Amino acid sequence: MDQEILKVENVTKKFPGVVALDRVSFSVRRGEVHALVGENGAGKSTLMKILAGALQPDEGLIYLKGKEVAIQNTQQARDLGISIIYQEFNLLPDLSVVQNIFLGREKFGRYPFLNYQRMAQEARDLLTQLGAEVSPYALVRELGVAQQQQVEIAKALSVNADVVIMDEPTASLGEHEVGKLFQIISSLKERGVTVIYISHRLEEIFKIADSVTVLKDGKCMGTYSVQELDEMKLVKLMVGRSFSETFPPRGKERGEVILEVKELSCPPLLKEINLKVHRGEIVGLFGLVGAGRTELAKTLFGVYPHYRGNIVINGKVLHLTSCRKAILHGISYVPEDRKEEGLCLDLSVRENSALPIIDKFKKTLFVDDQAMDSMIQRLVEALRIKTPSLRQRVKFLSGGNQQKVVLAKWLATEPRLIIFDEPTRGIDVGAKAEIYQIMRELASRGNGILMISSELPEVIGLSDRIYVMHQGKIVREFPSTEQLTEEEIMVYATGLSKV
Repeated sequence: MDQEILKVENVTKKFPGVVALDRVSFSVRRGEVHALVGENGAGKSTLMKILAGALQPDEGLIYLKGKEVAIQNTQQARDLGISIIYQEFNLLPDLSVVQNIFLGREKFGRYPFLNYQRMAQEARDLLTQLGAEVSPYALVRELGVAQQQQVEIAKALSVNADVVIMDEPTASLGEHEVGKLFQIISSLKERGVTVIYISHRLEEIFKIADSVTVLKDGKCMGTYSVQELDEMKLVKLMVGRSFSETFPPRGKERGEVILEVKELSCPPLLKEINLKVHRGEIVGLFGLVGAGRTELAKTLFGVYPHYRGNIVINGKVLHLTSCRKAILHGISYVPEDRKEEGLCLDLSVRENSALPIIDKFKKTLFVDDQAMDSMIQRLVEALRIKTPSLRQRVKFLSGGNQQKVVLAKWLATEPRLIIFDEPTRGIDVGAKAEIYQIMRELASRGNGILMISSELPEVIGLSDRIYVMHQGKIVREFPSTEQLTEEEIMVYATGLSKV
C-alpha cells in the first residue's frame, strides 16, 4: 500500500467571481481508502470532477502511477483507470443490469451481433465478487438503492479501475446496507483498488478510511492519517471551530403544552404512543430503523389518518384527516427526504417557499407578487439562505441551503409545532451548526419542536428532552439530557431494556 498511485499538485480552478480550488495538493497510495472532507463549497466536488475528466484545471498537474496526465474528458479518465460513483446514480432505469454495466463498451460476437451471454457472465462475476445478490438480467428500476449502488461499483470495476471515487455513498443507505458497503470497500482494498471516499458522516471516516485530506474554502488544510485525528480535531480543521461549539445553549424556560399525544395507535405502525411537546423546547425522538419514528411524524401531519387515540394541539382534540388540516392547525413537517418530499427541484426558491401559502396573496385572479416576494425575502434573510436571487432554482443550491428552503416554506405558514425528520441528513458540519442555531432560535420564540434524528450526538446535544422508540412504542423518556450517554439511549432503542 506504500506505492503512490495518484498525485495532485497545485491544482487551481476558477469560476466567474469564485476560486473553487486554490493550489490544492494531495496524494493517495495504492489500495488505501482516502477520505476527502470539507463543508459544502469547500471544493470537493470540483476536485473530483477534475479527476473524473468532467472539468479541466486552470493550473496544476496530475500524476497517475508516476506519470503526468492531462485528463480531457470522462472517457479518458475511465481509460486511465479512474471511475467515479456520484451520489445521484448514473444508471438508466429501463435497461438491465448488464446493459448498464457495459453501456458504450458492448462486447460483440460475430459482428454486428452482441455477445450478450459473455457480457452477462462477466457482469455476474463482478457482482459475485462484490457479494451482490443481483441478477444481471434485472431491470435497474426494480432494484433497491443499495443494489443500484452495487451495480455502479461493478460498472466501475468493469473498466479495471485503479481509483474509484465514491461521493456520499451512504447518504441513502440503511445501517445494514452501510455495513455491506464497508465490506465491499474492504475487499476493494485487498485487491489493490484505491478508494477516494467523500462523506459528511465523520464517524464513517474513522471506521473505513486510512487517511484524510481536508478542504476548506478551496484550500487544502492538510492530509492526515486517521490515527492522528479525532472528530473534534477534524471538525476544527473543516470549519474553524470545535465540536463543542456546534450545539447552541439549551433553552432555559418552557411554556405550556403545544402538542399532547394520548394512547395513539396506528396498526401495525404505532402502538399506544404518549408524548408531549411544550412551547419553547426541542424534544428529541430516537429509535433504530423500523422503530416507527417517521410513521409517528407523518401521523401527526395527517398522512396516516386512520389512527386511534387523541392528538391534542393547544388543548383542542383534533382528528387529522389530511396534511392540509394539520397545516391549518399550526403543524408543519420538514421531511427526511427533502428532494423527494420537501422540494420541487426545478422550481425556484420563491416558488417553493410560497407553495403552502400562495392563497394568502391572491387578489381575485392574480397573485400579489410584491407582497409575496417581500415576505419570502425576509425568510431568506432570517434563515441566511445563500442564493443569488429568489428566482434561483433550488436544485442548484447546496444541501444545507436546500434544507433551509424547506424550512422557509413551512415557516411561511406560521406554525406552532414544527416536526423535523432527520434535519441535517446529507449536509456538512458547518451547515449543521446553522440548522441547529435556527432550530434553537425557533424554540426560543415560542415554537414547539419535535426532532427525529439517527445521530445520537445530535439528539443528545440539541434536545431538551428525549423519547426513545422501539418496535412502534415509546419505551423510555429522558426528562433531561444532562450527563446522558449514548449507551443509555441504545439500551432502550435496541430493546435490551423495556422498563
